[in-house]
Amino acid sequence: MKFKDYFSTHSTHYAKYRPRYPEALFEYLVSLCRERTTAWDCATGNGQAALSLSAFFACVIATDASKSQIENAVKRENIIYKVATAEGSGISSHSVDLITVAQALHWFDLEIFYGEAKRVLKPSGVVAVWMYNLLNVSPEIDAVVNHYYAKTVGAYWPTERGLIEDNYRTIDFPFSEFETPHFAMEAQWSLSELLGYLRTWSATKRFIAARGFDPVENLSGEIATLWGTPEEKKLVRWPLHLRAGVMPC
Repeated sequence: MKFKDYFSTHSTHYAKYRPRYPEALFEYLVSLCRERTTAWDCATGNGQAALSLSAFFACVIATDASKSQIENAVKRENIIYKVATAEGSGISSHSVDLITVAQALHWFDLEIFYGEAKRVLKPSGVVAVWMYNLLNVSPEIDAVVNHYYAKTVGAYWPTERGLIEDNYRTIDFPFSEFETPHFAMEAQWSLSELLGYLRTWSATKRFIAARGFDPVENLSGEIATLWGTPEEKKLVRWPLHLRAGVMPC
């Protein structure tokens, strides 16, 4: 399967403007694990999830098919970064206590990835996948962002994005599944930070490549009239949708 790389060209911005996953999420995932020896953060991107996992596991193996993303990831002594696909990790069989996939499962060849996950997991190992879709700031700002998402750059989203819009409800998940609690990401952002985040969207990058101009520039004035002082920090929130399970008996 050919790796569809929508992120390497803006990995520095991705690391700067992507929201942070809540620590409560990782505390919950760790509570599901019998052992805390090794975690595999698959499609690690800028290493955000790997960094949080490193506080709980002796070793975190963080892989991504993008060399640029790995080069921009946050380093820690107990995190091993590797350029590798989700479907071919190179990790030893039956060696992993927890596999995490944050905002990336929709890019994978699921059948091959699940086979790889079952190969590397210990018998009691846990798989956790999660995603988030659109942000919430205020009804007025949300409406502008939603229109940008669906109409302005809507045609430039890859087809895999449909799994995100369905909150991963329809994906195959061949593990004994837990009933999981609800989590959300939150950030206090200025207007420039919000606009920087919108520029990390793969659809924004594809729009620029196809049309030759940055659509966020046109959007910024519309949001600015609703924001107030540009430097003002506003609460931005993304509900998370989590699926987690263990190896089937």
